[in-house]
Amino acid sequence: MPHLLIVDDDQAIRELLGEIGRHSGYSVSLAASVEDAVRELERQPPQLVLTDVRLPGASGLDIFRFMAGVRAEVVVITGYGSMDTAVEALRRGASDYLVKPVEMERLQHILDRVSANSRHAPAAAPDGSGMGAMRGTCPSMQQVYTQIARVAPTQATVLLVGESGTGKELAAQAIHASSLRSHRALIAVNCGAISPNLIESELFGHERGSFTGADRLHRGYFERADGGTLFLDEVTEMPLALQVKLLRVLETGQFMRVGTTREIACDFRLIAATNRNPEQAVQEGRLREDLYYRLNVFPLELPPLRERGPDVLLLAEHFLERENAAAGTRKTFSAAAREAIAAYGWPGNVRELKNYVRRAFIMAENDQLQADVLQPQACLSGADPGQVSVPVGASLAEAERHVILATLARCNGVRKQAAAVLGISPKTLYNRLEEYASAGHELPTE
Repeated sequence: MPHLLIVDDDQAIRELLGEIGRHSGYSVSLAASVEDAVRELERQPPQLVLTDVRLPGASGLDIFRFMAGVRAEVVVITGYGSMDTAVEALRRGASDYLVKPVEMERLQHILDRVSANSRHAPAAAPDGSGMGAMRGTCPSMQQVYTQIARVAPTQATVLLVGESGTGKELAAQAIHASSLRSHRALIAVNCGAISPNLIESELFGHERGSFTGADRLHRGYFERADGGTLFLDEVTEMPLALQVKLLRVLETGQFMRVGTTREIACDFRLIAATNRNPEQAVQEGRLREDLYYRLNVFPLELPPLRERGPDVLLLAEHFLERENAAAGTRKTFSAAAREAIAAYGWPGNVRELKNYVRRAFIMAENDQLQADVLQPQACLSGADPGQVSVPVGASLAEAERHVILATLARCNGVRKQAAAVLGISPKTLYNRLEEYASAGHELPTE
């Protein structure tokens, strides 16, 4: 199914265009600003973008700066039509230009044409360089692409396992985009980033008046994923009491909003992910064994970046290309920077590499990105490579603890900075540090 991104600060127009897009066979993402649109572009590359010109904070024409590597038609829509705006839009790469109120017959013609073209385009399948938003040519990633291509058309529950920052959400997006549910929503939920007091309401929704502050009916993630895909990231961080309810939903296909006893049927495909060893999480009492077996229908492991060989530089160049496209520059890596990037262990994986390239791009004083611009977040050059020694035979949880505490120390105890380097959310880092403190481990302080 083709994907449509709509960028407009008028909610009524967004929803109207979204409904037309869905009726025309598209999956749809909505954005109220260019900033929101950039996030949606990274989450799921579209085949067609409909964007207003006048948006809060930036012009809709600025979206072309962020389209590097995205093969999509862009149609500009505005209520302030002028020949100058039309010419500028076409000059920047727009395929068409519409004036509000939009002529629906003309819009439908555009939707039908892009949809027909997408059906003749290569399907989402391994092509040697990537799948969806994932990039990489190493054998382990080729295996990932093959597994995604096989499981995506089925209804099987998928359990994605891999370290933080390895691209589990991108894999979930690729599975959804290649599935029979691609015309409906992919709802992503980070179970480790939601307060334990709110997670049940967020997942299942609540009735008006069910608790203090519940002044309206709230539809939860399960309900919003009806007909589509629900992606539960960091599922091992979900409270055990809620895991029981999740298991029941998976077995019966029904759930209850908070504040009611009425069951609601829901049709969704589940993709779960964890950065822990799930079997060890079961042994430690973090993940119910019965839920683990229910989730582990089709396990898929994402390899850490340090095991992907030449993909490190391939990804670094990809991220730099996107930065150059956004800023209209032609910056390159110095030879020393390339050597340092290839030699570094990247404990935060692809997310850390992406953050490094962005920071190096900003800090570069000329058209070459040097190896030392990441100091002090991580040491990519010099005598101290920032390596951590872990005894052979140590558990993955113990190795993770060594890396997290060493990174926190490197960042002088600044937790937000450490989380960015590790490529994990601050909430996840805080959860880990609470565990270490309760186990008696000394934590670095600012």
